[in-house]
Amino acid sequence: MKVFRGLPNSDHCAPCALTIGNFDGVHRGHQALLARVCTAARARALPVCVMTFESHPREFFNPATAPPRIAILRDKLEALRCNGVDQVVVEHFNCKFASQSAEAFVEHIIVNGLRARWIMIGDDFRYGARRAGDFLSLKSAGIQYGFEVEQMPTVSGPSGMRISSSGVRASLLTGDLAAARATLGRAIVISGHVVHGMKVGRDLGFPTLNLPILNKRPALSGIFIVQVRGIEADPLPGVASLGWRPSVADFGRLLLEIHLLDWHGDAYGKLVRVEFLEKLRDEQKFVDLERLVQAITCDVAHARKYFIEHSALAVAEPIT
Repeated sequence: MKVFRGLPNSDHCAPCALTIGNFDGVHRGHQALLARVCTAARARALPVCVMTFESHPREFFNPATAPPRIAILRDKLEALRCNGVDQVVVEHFNCKFASQSAEAFVEHIIVNGLRARWIMIGDDFRYGARRAGDFLSLKSAGIQYGFEVEQMPTVSGPSGMRISSSGVRASLLTGDLAAARATLGRAIVISGHVVHGMKVGRDLGFPTLNLPILNKRPALSGIFIVQVRGIEADPLPGVASLGWRPSVADFGRLLLEIHLLDWHGDAYGKLVRVEFLEKLRDEQKFVDLERLVQAITCDVAHARKYFIEHSALAVAEPIT
C-alpha cells in the first residue's frame, strides 16, 4: 500500500476509485464501505484510494471539544491496508484546506489531485468550507467532470444501532472492551517502537516496555490485560498502563507501559503491537511507591488468572 502525505504529483497518481473520511478505528461500518469500494474498483480496473486527515478536522476547529482518538495514524493505515486499500492520501487539515469552497475542493482535490473516476461517500459526508458540499452537489459535479458517485447507507449492528466511531469511543471510555471489539471486528491495538524510559518500573521490580503516545487525547486509558506481538514468534502476555503516570514524575508525557509476564530481554527499537484484552481499573495516584507496588502486584495476579482461564491468547493478525 502506498501512503502519500498530501496530494501526490501527477506522475504517481493514476485514476482511482476513491473514498474520503476520517476512518477513526476503521470499524465494521468503515469495513463495509471499503468492501464496496474494492468491488467497484475491481470492476473498473482501478486502484482503491482513501483520503483521510491528520489531524482530525474537529481538532483543528475546536481542540477542546474534539473527540478522543480511537487509533493512532500507524494503526489506522494498517487497518486500511488489511481492508484492501491500495493507496492512502493523508491530508494535513489546516486553514488553507478548510477554507476551500465546495467547488474548489472538487476541482483541486477530487478531479485534478486524485483523478477519481468513481467515488463512495458515507451518509454523513460533507465537504468544502462551512460543509457546504453534500451528496447531491457531488453527484452534480460528477456529471460535469466525468466521475461516478455512490452513497453508502448507514450500517447497523445486530441491535439495530448505527455503527459509528462515536459508539466505539463511548465503549472505550467506559472500559467496555468487549463492546468495542464487537463494533471494530478485531482487537483494540496500539503499535509503536519501544523506547528507553526512566527505568522506574525496573527499580520497582516490574520492568516495562515503553511506547510514547503522540496523540494527547486517546479514547483508551487505564490499566489493562494485554498481549504483545512483534518480540517473539508468539504473542506475549502482559499488563499495560496507558496514561500520564500520576504516581511518578514524568514531565507530563502520555505513555504506554507494558510489563510482560515472565519475559526478560532487550526489545529497544522494536516495533510492537499491543492488543488490549480487558480493562482492570482506571489510572490513579498513589500516596507512595509502596502502595503503587501493591497495586501493580494485584494487577499482575489478575492478569495471570486471566491467561490461565483463557488458555489460548486472543487471535489477531500478526504485525507486518
